[in-house]
Amino acid sequence: MSITPCGFARTPEKGLARLHWAHDGWAVEGGRPDVPALRPLRGLEIEWPAAEVPLEGLLRLAAAGVPLTAGRAVPWVPGDLAALLTDRDWLGHAADGTARSLADLRREEHSVRLRRLAHRVSRSTVSIVMSSKRPAMVGSALAQMGRQRDVEAEVLLGLHGVSLGEVREAVESCSLPVKWIEVPRDVPFGEVLNRLAALARGDYLVKWDDDDWYGPRHLGDLLMALAYSGADVVGTTAEFFYLEPLRATVRRTTFASGAGYPSEVWADHVAGGTILISRAKFQEIGGFPRLSRAVDREFLKAAQKAGARVYRTHGLGYVLRRGLSDEHTWQLPLAHFLKVAANQWRGFRPSLLMEAA
Repeated sequence: MSITPCGFARTPEKGLARLHWAHDGWAVEGGRPDVPALRPLRGLEIEWPAAEVPLEGLLRLAAAGVPLTAGRAVPWVPGDLAALLTDRDWLGHAADGTARSLADLRREEHSVRLRRLAHRVSRSTVSIVMSSKRPAMVGSALAQMGRQRDVEAEVLLGLHGVSLGEVREAVESCSLPVKWIEVPRDVPFGEVLNRLAALARGDYLVKWDDDDWYGPRHLGDLLMALAYSGADVVGTTAEFFYLEPLRATVRRTTFASGAGYPSEVWADHVAGGTILISRAKFQEIGGFPRLSRAVDREFLKAAQKAGARVYRTHGLGYVLRRGLSDEHTWQLPLAHFLKVAANQWRGFRPSLLMEAA
């Protein structure tokens, strides 16, 4: 079984522990590193030996999502790894006792950067499926698709009651190849997505929402999670929300019921605007349900009924935009998001992994 960040603890119970070289391998107090036993720790502080030693054990810990840090680099550590290990900004935030403190967030961002380094994923072809009724949103969505790194992508754009003339400039400006169809507004949303999927040439299909924000490693992180989990369907947590009428960002880590909403877990739910699946498995399931609403939820139900395993990875590279509830197929009042928010900020305040200006 491969080493994965599945089971990553977002709020550690303990501080840093020491990681050192002991004769023939890396060790912590009490013996060799055991990932489940390390989960409660804030991280591991590396003490370098005098002579060069293998780095495989460090990379296995990084692949598991264990936060690693070092006060200095040594010459025999590759530059990209050395830069991450000696970037100690995340340690400058003290836990504040809240369910989701800023210290926890900075720690998780550091963990994700280490995972990316340890889990090298081969470039894959991805078909991005997006239906839009809002021509004003199309340009921003296509620009974010064009920022994606370490993937080869094509765009499948469904103009749902919109004409090409309304978005032509945005389509022609996109750095990725774009295929588009015009569909009458009365065609169910799920049917539009299926017509787009029929045009796909990528190994994978991913759903994209026109009004949300995606970081430049969004697709790469989904493919990474698919590779290390062995799942059939992957997606992110839905945790960062920009409440547009209030001009505020909130981070949700619990439901209104108080139930937790962790990442890096097997789950029955992921954010609908982040669903990624192989094209072959999508066809096997039978595509999206031909509905106008609840398309994502019903698709995930159908996928699991067909035996597909669903994995939920981190949501730090994704922000959902929420306007008034009647503007969304997923209808919840703004008060709901304030009620379940672990953190609130004025303005647009995503995770640093979004690399937003």
